[in-house]
Amino acid sequence: MTLIRRRKLTKRQTRQIEQNQEQIQDDDTLATGVIVSHFGKQLDVQITTLPSVLPNDDELVVGAIWRCHARTNLPMLTTGDTVKFSLDLTARLGRIEFLGERHTLITRPDRYNKVKPVAANVDMLVIVFAPLPKPAVNLIDRYLLIARLNGVQPLLVLNKSDLLDQHPDVNQIIQEYQELGNSYGFDVIITSSTNQDNLSTLATHIDGKLSIFAGQSGVGKSSLINTILPTANQSTNVISAGSQLGQHTTTTSRLLPYDPSDLGKGGIIDTPGIREYGIWHLSADDILAGFDELSALIGECQFRDCNHAQNAKGCAMWAAANAGKVLPRRIESLTSLIEEAKNGTSAAKPSAK
Repeated sequence: MTLIRRRKLTKRQTRQIEQNQEQIQDDDTLATGVIVSHFGKQLDVQITTLPSVLPNDDELVVGAIWRCHARTNLPMLTTGDTVKFSLDLTARLGRIEFLGERHTLITRPDRYNKVKPVAANVDMLVIVFAPLPKPAVNLIDRYLLIARLNGVQPLLVLNKSDLLDQHPDVNQIIQEYQELGNSYGFDVIITSSTNQDNLSTLATHIDGKLSIFAGQSGVGKSSLINTILPTANQSTNVISAGSQLGQHTTTTSRLLPYDPSDLGKGGIIDTPGIREYGIWHLSADDILAGFDELSALIGECQFRDCNHAQNAKGCAMWAAANAGKVLPRRIESLTSLIEEAKNGTSAAKPSAK
């Protein structure tokens, strides 16, 4: 009986929410904008379209940024979202009333095992790694997986190329990802913000797109952003001498536009450094879909319930690896991610292989 009442209450609540939405949709006083910064419960929204009914206010112009809070019952909002919001001209505050349609959404589990949006309407995921800190290839594979599952184009950037002479083993990793990218439609470029190497190539790849930079702390994401967008003023930090790992410097999610007066020309979303990216909410099939060369072998194993372990009898993936057709470490990344998801572990810390 309690369950029936609860269901009826949910339906009533749903009908009320729909009625409220319809009422707000008829209101011509809403401005349209894009969330450019996220501060927890408060968000900065840049106006892209003025209200149809325009109040007499000199500061209400396209390009103006308004501090807003979100109306109750909206989904979790994130940087890059297109929204409609009402304006309190006296308090100079806005209230987000509607969330526009998202064409992409990158999410990650939070510490409470809930899926949290990271960035919306992103076109490209720029995965940055470097000779130092040592590349965590399983983290790169995670980001490639996230890009594939969310319809976002990946771009791998080996930054700090000036350190390659000191870490020649990284050249093998670069070559492996270049070969993978040639087969499955993503590019790998080599840059150095210190020597200004290939920064124009990077700028060309991301021009006109909304991109998000991801990677280990200390690989130089903020330095690259500062070079491409000198007005970004992203704080940077040095590698910890003790751990040889980077230290987190980005604390707020921000959209850094190429043209502040026209968000349609693209930009970079810089978010707090993510060294841990849980995939507990994904199925084994979801994860396999993110490994292009391995998903092509599905169904060829001798046993349908093959766990793709190295000693698994008749495993087509390891047969391909032994024949030099796929990388053994990619199979290891796949199986470790599937095992992580199966065990329900969230935000597992990737090792730096």
